[in-house]
Amino acid sequence: MYRTFHDQCLEKFGCKVYKLSIDAGFTCPNRDGTLGTGGCIFCSSDGGSGFAAQGASVSQLLLDAQKRVEQKNRGGKYIAYFQSFTNTYAPLTVLKQRFWEAIAPEYIVGLAIGTRPDCLPQETVKLLEELNQIKPVTVELGLQTVHPDSITYIRRGYANEVYEDAVRRLKSAGVEVVTHIILGLPGETPEMMAQTTRAAVAAGTDGVKFHLLHVLKGTDLERDYLAGKFTCMTLEAYADTLKSCIAELSPRIVVHRITGDGAKRNLVAPLWSADKKRVLNYLRKTLEE
Repeated sequence: MYRTFHDQCLEKFGCKVYKLSIDAGFTCPNRDGTLGTGGCIFCSSDGGSGFAAQGASVSQLLLDAQKRVEQKNRGGKYIAYFQSFTNTYAPLTVLKQRFWEAIAPEYIVGLAIGTRPDCLPQETVKLLEELNQIKPVTVELGLQTVHPDSITYIRRGYANEVYEDAVRRLKSAGVEVVTHIILGLPGETPEMMAQTTRAAVAAGTDGVKFHLLHVLKGTDLERDYLAGKFTCMTLEAYADTLKSCIAELSPRIVVHRITGDGAKRNLVAPLWSADKKRVLNYLRKTLEE
């Protein structure tokens, strides 16, 4: 078996912990013209925030998000999760204000920040180190793949060495790192996906989020899918690949997610992924075999 996020939370906090996903108004260098304007090829217009609370102040966003999930998390605690777009891509004064506001509530026990490895200047890492002295901080980095052709295709916009350096600097600051990996990118074999997992482990990641490649409405990936340039993985193929990737992890590494589930209203393919309960049951059964 593998170490889950739930296991980690029980060890660290002694109870179930639920992430409150918020959209705090950040953008991305791959959208504002710094690197590009279209974003990564798979990224929807909401920056992956299909389930995140939007608008208002950070404290109000957290309260609104808490109200929506409190029935699922009776007696549990919460982590403030800056999910949408690139959440360290802003002036330091802005980051300080939003992150300190996020960890202020008593019901918040930790901070999770989704970002790009190329948006972590040293002064930002220093801020995260300071925050981590107050409440645990986790930084989630979107690696996705280490293969050059795939990196170019998805328009990731930075070299693998930038990711490796970001992991090193964050860990030197005592900040936990979680790496996002996409399984099913066009042209990648199961062995290539396992190689990406091995690279994340070698870099020193503390956790991994595995994502099934989703095709969402309005993305450039949808255009290629509808043009017949690639097909999506079957549930069976995804489960087998996931199992081989998890086998590459050391026991210390936490598996935060074994798949992703895009908002059904935007999902183009694979449609089997919309049945979340069935998918998770099948994946867990496969991983136990």
